[in-house]
Amino acid sequence: MVIPAGERSGVVGSGGRRSRAGTSQVGALGVHLTDPRVEASVLGVLDAVEAELRASVASADPFVTEAARHLVEAGGKRFRPLLVALGAQFGDPTDAQVVPAAVVMELTHLATLYHDDVMDEAAVRRGAPSANSRWTNSVAILVGDYLFARAADLAADLGTEAVRLQARTFARLVHGQIAETVGPRADEDPVAHYLHVIAEKTGSLIATSARFGGLFSGASGEHTEALAGYGETIGVAFQLSDDLLDIASESVQSGKTPGTDLREGVPTLPVLYARAADDSDAASVRLREILATGPLVDDALHAEALGLLRESPALKRARETVRSYAEDARAQLAPLPQSPARGALESLCDYIADRTS
Repeated sequence: MVIPAGERSGVVGSGGRRSRAGTSQVGALGVHLTDPRVEASVLGVLDAVEAELRASVASADPFVTEAARHLVEAGGKRFRPLLVALGAQFGDPTDAQVVPAAVVMELTHLATLYHDDVMDEAAVRRGAPSANSRWTNSVAILVGDYLFARAADLAADLGTEAVRLQARTFARLVHGQIAETVGPRADEDPVAHYLHVIAEKTGSLIATSARFGGLFSGASGEHTEALAGYGETIGVAFQLSDDLLDIASESVQSGKTPGTDLREGVPTLPVLYARAADDSDAASVRLREILATGPLVDDALHAEALGLLRESPALKRARETVRSYAEDARAQLAPLPQSPARGALESLCDYIADRTS
C-alpha cells in the first residue's frame, strides 16, 4: 500500500499549512517523498499550480470562465506538474519560472481532455459530467482551444524555447491522435502502432513536463535530457499499466469500471497480444473468437472474455512489457546524482511495475 507522503513525515507545504490535496495526489501516484525539504518544495509547487490554474483560465466572459474551470475544479492527479516539480529539484526549485512552466503543461493536458471527450463521446470526466455533455461538442472544442491559447500565452513569458517545446509537444499529441483515429496501416504491426500512439499522445507531454522542470530550474543540459527521457518512458509505462488494470483489477483502481475498454472495443495492449497470439489451447482460441466480434456489449460475452484475459498468456506478456518500460525509465535516470528527488522518481518506477503484478 502506498502511504501518502504527508502521513510519513508530517511536513507542511507552502504557506505553513499541510498540503492535503497535494499529499494525497502524490501518494496516489506512488511517489515516495522521503526528504522533508523535497516534500515541502514539491507540495509547495503543486499548491501554487492549483492557484495559478484557476487564475490562468479566467476570462472577461463569465461563461468562458465557467466552462474553462470545469475540469480544473474536477481535480485530477496533476501528474505533469508533479514531474515539473520533481525535475526542478535538480536545479533551483524556487526559480520563479518553475510554477508557470508546470501550469503550461497542465493547461495543455486539460485542453486535450476537452477534445478527447468530444471524440470519445464521453459523458463523464473525473466523476463529473464532461463539458460536451454539460454544454455541447462545439463549446467543448472551443474551450479546449482557449486552454491551448492560454498555455501558449504563458509559455511566451518563459521565452522562445518554451514556446518551441510546447508547440512541438502539441504537434506530437496531434500526430498521436491522428494515428489512433486512422489505425494501423495494412503492413504495420498493431502492437508497434499502439505503442507509438501512446508515446505520442501520453509520453510526449510527460517528457516535456520533466524537461521543463530541469530547464526552468537551471539544471544542467545532461540532467535535463535525462529527465526528458525518463518522462517519456514512464509516461508510456503508466498508460500501459492502466490498460492492465482495466483487465486485472477487481475494483475501480484504474478510475473506471474494470473491463470498460473491453466493452467499448478499445484495443489495449493485453487485447492486442491476445489477438496476435497463436496459442492453440481451447481458452486462447475461444478468447480470440470473442475478441474478433468487436465491442463486447453482451454482458455474458464480456464476462467470459474478461475472465479468459485475466488467465491468459497475453496478460502475462503485457505485464512483462510494463515492467520493461518501468525498468527502462529507471535506467534513464543514471546521469542524475543520487538524491531524494531521484529516489522519488525511482519509486514511481517501482509503483508502476508492482501495481499490476
